Amino acid sequence: MSILVVVGLGYVGLPLVQAAVRAGYGVVGLDVNERVVADLNAGRSHVDDLSDDAIGALLAEGFKASTDESVIKAADVVVVCVPTPLSADGGPDLGAVTGATQAIARNLRPGTLVVLESTTYPGTTEEVVQPILESISGLRAGTDFHLAFSPERIDPGNPVYGMHNTPKVVGGSTPEATTLAADFYGKFVETVVVAKGTREAEAAKLLENTYRHINIALVNEMARFCHELGIDLWDVIGLAKTKPFGFQAFYPGPGVGGHCIPIDPNYLSHNVRSRLGYPFRFVELAQEINATMPTYVARRIQDLLNEDSKSLRGSTVLLLGVTYKPDIADQRESPARPLGEALLAQGAHLTFHDPAVEEWQLASTSLTRVADLDRAVAEADLVVLVQNHRAYDVNALAQASRRFFDTRGAATGDKVHRL
Repeated sequence: MSILVVVGLGYVGLPLVQAAVRAGYGVVGLDVNERVVADLNAGRSHVDDLSDDAIGALLAEGFKASTDESVIKAADVVVVCVPTPLSADGGPDLGAVTGATQAIARNLRPGTLVVLESTTYPGTTEEVVQPILESISGLRAGTDFHLAFSPERIDPGNPVYGMHNTPKVVGGSTPEATTLAADFYGKFVETVVVAKGTREAEAAKLLENTYRHINIALVNEMARFCHELGIDLWDVIGLAKTKPFGFQAFYPGPGVGGHCIPIDPNYLSHNVRSRLGYPFRFVELAQEINATMPTYVARRIQDLLNEDSKSLRGSTVLLLGVTYKPDIADQRESPARPLGEALLAQGAHLTFHDPAVEEWQLASTSLTRVADLDRAVAEADLVVLVQNHRAYDVNALAQASRRFFDTRGAATGDKVHRL
């Protein structure tokens, strides 16, 4: 049995673990977080896409989680799935990547395939990861071990596309590494797409999310001036998407969340600035627009309260949905957080409800989910739909509200004000 070690047991690593176990690999998960490791070994999941029962099934098949890097010594394949947040200067923070790479290098044996899945800027695999592996291990990439990059494409909460049926891009530092990586993923992914090399595979991930980032910024900016012009943007989008070619619908919202859209395009713009000395203007403008949407939504909330002769200061504002996507508990980079902070800074009495979140941690305070949603809706001066979870009957909530501000274009009725 071939042995796989997955480094990083989060939203990316655990679905990979599950797919590989089902394909017959012996899988060990490595993570520096002792609590995550203990919970997994006890059958408790911390991600939306895998239930406790799913973790239990993996354990029954021989999976185990560990904090001991020596498990890498037995690996035929090592895949790195650690986070890459933004650093203070706007570039990727590669601390977790370099830490994982050093651990691999200390335990690397000849013949091992090492694959980086963590999103980063083009050149990372061969310019950062490869030198660390070679200098510490004394082995040479392409001769003693094999190195590749394969961008993760996990979409948490997606009921249609998962690891098995989402095409997997792979690019190796050598043709042989590409072939080995393609063979590895081909064991449990329907379609493997071969890239010219690691840089092309790295850039493909950034292009995917930069495309979304820019188009979301476009409709977010249109939302602002359409409101001023008295145009229903949601109707406009519905009309435009009837065209069977040349148009893809994107929708406005209170901001962008998750790891991908608010973070990944910045890797590319930072790389362009640092290497070439000029800006990636589309990305930087899109970031400016999307980053200011929570403030814009707060201003619209203030304007709606003014129509009722109420000040934002002292008014009760109920936010519905604080996660970055519907129907999951993931709050990474959720626009609800800066929106909530903006409302608190202006003196609002802020409350929230989310079916997946009991305690909501803001920078300035911690809030507990309202116990009685119907009562909270009736008592609030303004109810704001921030994330449209499937559990919400938005039209019924809108009718029960004094005023209802819908940032997702989901509700109808005379009490509804849409972004």
